[in-house]
Amino acid sequence: MTSNQQRVVVIGGGLAGLRVAARLTADAGAGARTGGADVTVLGEEPHVPYNRVLLAEVLAGRYAPEVTALPDAGPALRRGVRAVRIDRADRTVHCDDGSTERYDTLVLATGSNAVLPPLRGLFAPDGRDLPDGVHAFRTMDDCLALSAAVGVRSGVPAVVIGGGLLGVSAARALAERGARVVLAQQGERLMERQLDADASALLHDHLSGLGVEIHTRCRVRGLTTAPSAGACGGRRVGGVEFADGYRLDADVVVLACGVRPRTGLALAAGLRVGTGILVDDRLRTSDPHIHAVGDCAEHDGRVYGLAGPALEQADALAAQLTGAHGTAGAAAPGYTGTRALTRLTLTPAGGAAPGGAGPFDLAAFGETTPLPGDDVVRLADATRRTYRKVVVRGDRLVGGVLLGELSSVGALARSWEEAETLTDLFHLLTDDGGS
Repeated sequence: MTSNQQRVVVIGGGLAGLRVAARLTADAGAGARTGGADVTVLGEEPHVPYNRVLLAEVLAGRYAPEVTALPDAGPALRRGVRAVRIDRADRTVHCDDGSTERYDTLVLATGSNAVLPPLRGLFAPDGRDLPDGVHAFRTMDDCLALSAAVGVRSGVPAVVIGGGLLGVSAARALAERGARVVLAQQGERLMERQLDADASALLHDHLSGLGVEIHTRCRVRGLTTAPSAGACGGRRVGGVEFADGYRLDADVVVLACGVRPRTGLALAAGLRVGTGILVDDRLRTSDPHIHAVGDCAEHDGRVYGLAGPALEQADALAAQLTGAHGTAGAAAPGYTGTRALTRLTLTPAGGAAPGGAGPFDLAAFGETTPLPGDDVVRLADATRRTYRKVVVRGDRLVGGVLLGELSSVGALARSWEEAETLTDLFHLLTDDGGS
């Protein structure tokens, strides 16, 4: 390390953390005005870093795990090392293997954890281990364990608890693996945060065509378990109990009840925390030497929990730290937020599903729920199973939903920032990419 290099420690070896490291080392090679950085990334998971967005494709059997690998971080990455304490006074990170890492700048990219709902029977009175057959769906280990649980048998009874983006993805993947899937959603409809009633109904019909049995307004009360085979003294799930008393047999239960930012390290270090770790437009926490990006960060009252904003925050932070994007001695522009995009592809392997369901894409972007005074334009085609909705505020396109058997959903969603005015609205609504 040269005398003018900054020591940067990144806690978190996921998409956001590795993006920060890659940008800093690239800017160092390009001669950024700070002289570059000596970067160390602490990655808790032992696996090669992977793109979490693709886990459902791995579970479905469409991708091998190695396809999800992120670009090689090289010697900057320490895999299988967990940060356990931050000493702000000494600017040191203490790790679970007894090692320490000193920093000039610390970046928290700790991500989020799966929410485990308060279900009866989920945990034994004297333990915190999930019963055999019960899985969260957040990490590669979760994905591999689910794949092993479903195996190659057809018709394994599986219950997915939660009908948001994660639950829908898991249900689709398990159905493709041949499981007999029931999806239980406590809310009124699937993906209710992103979709209105009409769009959700179309998604409901498509999943049903894949063989998924869906129950909305359905609250799960608890799990039934029995002792596992063998002498380990564990438990195995046998079924799911609903609030109305109905019991459903299940060999596999997936907990897809949302995620929660990982803020424990920040809280213990005395940083300001809301839902996530609070950051300003320079992505600084309440300690100017510590920044946060990705799922753990809360900017301007919002935690995104999506890959796109995480990457934009990582790029913005790297620009702040290196000055690579500033003009002649000026600071790089701050982070002002991301126009979030949620994508979901429900295209079965081979292009066709049981019951004849074909390719199905979904994109929800920007503000999909209109405010008073907003205009809403909808275009639905029941024959072609397509649905488009956009929200217009004044003369600006602020958000919308595209879903159905559309060949152009991806292209339209990626280019929606270019369709900001009413002039472009007609093309967004009517372009079907020739499908």
